[in-house]
Amino acid sequence: MMKAVTIILFCCLSLSPDTAAAAQSEKPQPDKSQTKRAAVDANKFALVIAGVGGEEEYTKKFTAQAMRLYDALTNKLGFDEKRVYLLTENVVSNGENVAAGNFARATAEETRKAFAAIKSAAKSDSLVFVYLIGHGTADTTQAKFNLVGPDLLAKDYSTLLNGLPTRRVVLINSSSSSGDFIKELSGDNRIVITATRSGSEQNATYFAEPFITALTDGSADADKNGRVSVLEAFNFATKVTADWYKQKGRLATEHALIDDNGDGTGHEQASEGDGAIAKTTYLDSKTLEEANADAEIMKLLEDKQRLEQEIEKLKARKRAMKAEEYDNELERLLVELAKTTRAIKARKK
Repeated sequence: MMKAVTIILFCCLSLSPDTAAAAQSEKPQPDKSQTKRAAVDANKFALVIAGVGGEEEYTKKFTAQAMRLYDALTNKLGFDEKRVYLLTENVVSNGENVAAGNFARATAEETRKAFAAIKSAAKSDSLVFVYLIGHGTADTTQAKFNLVGPDLLAKDYSTLLNGLPTRRVVLINSSSSSGDFIKELSGDNRIVITATRSGSEQNATYFAEPFITALTDGSADADKNGRVSVLEAFNFATKVTADWYKQKGRLATEHALIDDNGDGTGHEQASEGDGAIAKTTYLDSKTLEEANADAEIMKLLEDKQRLEQEIEKLKARKRAMKAEEYDNELERLLVELAKTTRAIKARKK
């Protein structure tokens, strides 16, 4: 049975009355247009960090993006508010969700606390999502994400991720100079996305805006299956970012990368073995129909997703295989997938 994806979000853990009042007056408002909430999946965890802005303009921008992602996760994507952690520079609340949410300042200490909380509650089949929004820096020896106070290095995040009970993680670093995170964080069954292709792309990035949009925008659903995969969100955000630079008449100073085959090398599109896992990984919860399905259907649905992922991985290895070996294995998987799909349809009748 396929391992589940782990999703991590950093949230504020406490608010003083004065801080809460100030934060309420400046924070972006939750999206009230999302009246229908997704079925909550308690086996998913998320950590979102909006790092230090350095300037008021960036502080407000990073906080607004983090709040929008928090709303998407807890409303449309089916994350339990108690399992979503949000860290921001000035400690903001989220309206009526403040009592249920986990909120804290974006510091190294609070980051470690959030990881520790997730580690204690997550299981081997949990899904963990980590999203970093802000500025980053890198030199010839190390890369880091800018927090309030001391920063954490890419190798620090690697240690924190490796300490989780689940090996399958989706981590997105949308900061400047984020490209160097891939080598440190790459791992088996782990999806790592960065907004830049190296540490030398040091300008503030645009990538976070369209990626967050992609998670709840139907136009990002390229295969029209009613869901947006991590790869579809990556492709959507990459295209929108490139178009944004063209519209501004500016030379692009960021080139997003994706790595999900564990080789420590990212690519700007699904190629060279990257993209197979991301293509069949989704952040949304099961549909209500699936959530109410019996145990047999649930197993069949999991088998279907596992087979789809194995097919994508096989395609990525095609050039390294003998033609006959590849064809035989592909035929076997396709036949098994067809039988599983037929069994699902029969069970639903």
